[in-house]
Amino acid sequence: MCGIAGWIGREGGPVREDPELAGGLARTMACRGPDGQGVWADGHATLIHTRLAVIDVAGGLQPMAAAPDGERADEEPLAVLSYNGEIYNFQELRTELAGLGHRFRTRSDTEVVLHAYLEWGERCVERLEGMFAFAVWDTRRRTLFLARDRFGIKPLYYARTAGGLVFGSEPKTLLAHPAVRPTVDLDGLRVLFSMARAPGESVYRDIRDLPPAHTLSYRPDGTATLRRYWQLEARPHEDGLETTVSTVRELLESSVARELVSDVPLSVLLSGGLDSSTVAALAARALARRGGDPVRTTTVTYSGYSDNFQPDLVRSAPDAPYARAVADHIGAHHLEIELTTADLIDPAARRAVLRAQDVPAPFGDMDTSTYQAFAGVSRHSKVALTGESADEIFGGYSWVHIPDLAYEEQFPWVAFEQWHPGTREGLGQGLLSPAFAARLDMASYYADRYAQAMAQIPRLAGEDPEQRRAREICHLHLTHWLPRLLERNDRLSMISGLEVRVPFCDHRLVQYAYDIPWEMKTFDGREKSLLRAAAADLLPEQVLERPKAPFPVSQDATYTKALHQEFAEVLADPASPVLALLDRDRARRVIGPEGEAAAQDWLHRMNVEMALQVNTWLLEHGDCLEL
Repeated sequence: MCGIAGWIGREGGPVREDPELAGGLARTMACRGPDGQGVWADGHATLIHTRLAVIDVAGGLQPMAAAPDGERADEEPLAVLSYNGEIYNFQELRTELAGLGHRFRTRSDTEVVLHAYLEWGERCVERLEGMFAFAVWDTRRRTLFLARDRFGIKPLYYARTAGGLVFGSEPKTLLAHPAVRPTVDLDGLRVLFSMARAPGESVYRDIRDLPPAHTLSYRPDGTATLRRYWQLEARPHEDGLETTVSTVRELLESSVARELVSDVPLSVLLSGGLDSSTVAALAARALARRGGDPVRTTTVTYSGYSDNFQPDLVRSAPDAPYARAVADHIGAHHLEIELTTADLIDPAARRAVLRAQDVPAPFGDMDTSTYQAFAGVSRHSKVALTGESADEIFGGYSWVHIPDLAYEEQFPWVAFEQWHPGTREGLGQGLLSPAFAARLDMASYYADRYAQAMAQIPRLAGEDPEQRRAREICHLHLTHWLPRLLERNDRLSMISGLEVRVPFCDHRLVQYAYDIPWEMKTFDGREKSLLRAAAADLLPEQVLERPKAPFPVSQDATYTKALHQEFAEVLADPASPVLALLDRDRARRVIGPEGEAAAQDWLHRMNVEMALQVNTWLLEHGDCLEL
């Protein structure tokens, strides 16, 4: 995986080639591309690339230029590409393009993307299957073309400026350009505290997130065209249960097999849950068929977690024993990463997580442990497969199965927040002052975003209310919940130079699952019935029967105590910038004797986690707020 960036100037003002500025942008993406970096520039555009080499390690250098005769060249190219991602059907496309007369000098998917653009223009994205974000400077049309994959697995941001347009893989990259300011207004803070961001929204006022399944064409005269190139369709599902189960299995087998293609070591992130266990088992079979080594699997746990585990609202058992059972069952080379409370509370690790994500998040030790786990995996692998997005397409989340939440005129996970005592005011918003919360008015924000989201959902005429609502919830998850999880995985993995792949995000599988009736998805009365049936011959019985459980959180009271001590110091310092946003009396009660009963609840704890992150963020960005 890689980092991309660059800028294009407005007509009438040629872009001065600025190696120092280009180097500054590249340095913000150093972790995304530890294997090399490159810059291409002419009098109009500059393209930057940092590379994590995964396929064709020697040959896929970027930015990659195409000369008029089809050969790579640095002079007078037809087009220049800076690309981040993996195209899983690149070999098929390469064969097709070769038949059309294109000549290739590397084995990389990068060169296939470049020649696909030369052959099919902006519609080339419709043929690409995989995860990607890329920029093409077309010298013939004097147009910058930006593109992002169907689900937003790979990030891409842009900012229109007085001098043109700046783009990059992360906001920090754009903010390294002098024309882009880190300004955050009230709308930006609404995005910051939202758990249902609309596609395209960004915390920073001047930065936009290129929505998934979209392209942006920008010309030096300032003309910009945003186009959606793919969306889910509502189709009748005509397969019976047996055929549906076998089709899900076939699609998932195909997706996992394609995503195992790599010229560097690869692993599977294994939680012992149904989703990641299915990916691991299919990967083990695919590698065995190829005569490869046993699949590598990795699990994260906490010191003493299994011995002292206490069930909570959504976790009935620790992950590690289930992960071991799967690893033994499939013959994996298994690694357990055991984290201590000191690892989770380490200031350097917490600061690294915040800087990786560019903006605060309330997930605290979940983010820190994810970052530490990715760092551990990166010591032996450069690519990792996960089970992300199975819950979105097969109905795994608890709130989907609680009618009062599922049928509320609201995002179901936001309804869940408002139902739980620890998050009634919103995830990470429990310590905001009433005056500031009133200015944010998150209820109106969510109502507007929900109405916009519902208007975009494709439906079938004549569907019964249960299936109609199930389709709506699936679409809401894919467009307003999943992107945040994918972005989190990308940032926390790339900081360690690890590429994360998500086989459940294969658009063929997602489209098929989108149309499956809810009564079939839950045919045996449980969540993800279809996926269980599709994996029935792959996994140990105890894993097949295990209910859905999210990522583990620390249950060590020492962690909460350290968190509260840090927060007490923030509250005691009148210069702490977050104080202007907080209800200080309530904050003191939360970390005092009155809050002791709820202190260990992870959802309550997120309020403190978010306040601490916001404080550090404001300290680092100075006077970024314009309220």
